Amino acid sequence: MQSRAKLRAMLSPLLRCFALICLLWTATGLIGLAAEPEWPAWRAELIQNFLGQLKDMNEKVEKTPTEAAQLSRRGDLHLFLGASPEAVADFEKMIELDPAQDAPHWRLGIAYYFNGQFAKSAKQFEKYHAYDGHDRENGIWKFFAQEKVDGIAKARAEMLSYTEFDREPFPALYEMYAGKRTPDEVFAEIEKKKLTEDKEVMFFGNYYVGLYELMSGHRQRALELLRKAVDIRPGPDTVYMWNVARLHWERLAKEMAKGQ
Repeated sequence: MQSRAKLRAMLSPLLRCFALICLLWTATGLIGLAAEPEWPAWRAELIQNFLGQLKDMNEKVEKTPTEAAQLSRRGDLHLFLGASPEAVADFEKMIELDPAQDAPHWRLGIAYYFNGQFAKSAKQFEKYHAYDGHDRENGIWKFFAQEKVDGIAKARAEMLSYTEFDREPFPALYEMYAGKRTPDEVFAEIEKKKLTEDKEVMFFGNYYVGLYELMSGHRQRALELLRKAVDIRPGPDTVYMWNVARLHWERLAKEMAKGQ
């Protein structure tokens, strides 16, 4: 999706916050997350930091409501806090103020997805593909959204096309979503390429295989894999999607705890 350098610069306040949380995470030994949706103390600290940043951003937006960068940052905070309607509103307002941000705005596609606006989500990822057609992660999200609207057969038939190799483990993951590999074959490919010690590769592998298992109706396996993903402490290049994975894990854990 958006270049890592650009995204890191855009998220620098969030990353500083998250670095503090990671220190707490390590210092308290809370590397493993609880099996139930209520996480230990470090999660509460994370959410409190996001809430504190949101309070500051609300004040800034109130003073200068036409500043697109502030709406962008507040939209991220809303998304991380599970407030997808508010995230959508901020991102859409941001694009209204700066239309050039529309095509590259994959974060709006994610916000649409969590907000249940699947047709708009798929369309947003199509726009991003026209802007930058190199990253299969975008294509997976377009597939997620379209599958909710049109079903798996049509979503597979209309998967976005990629001609160049991109970062691991997305080529194998994309083939899995296309029905050409099994989840076990994706992990076998990661092992074959000796990438099992690469935390970024394993985060994305566990996350997107977990979502595939969820789509396939294997909820317990999905829960296990999503937990493995969020158990991997994020770095600067994965912090955004780590929070998105956290939202997915929280949602599924809560549903399963309630027997849904």
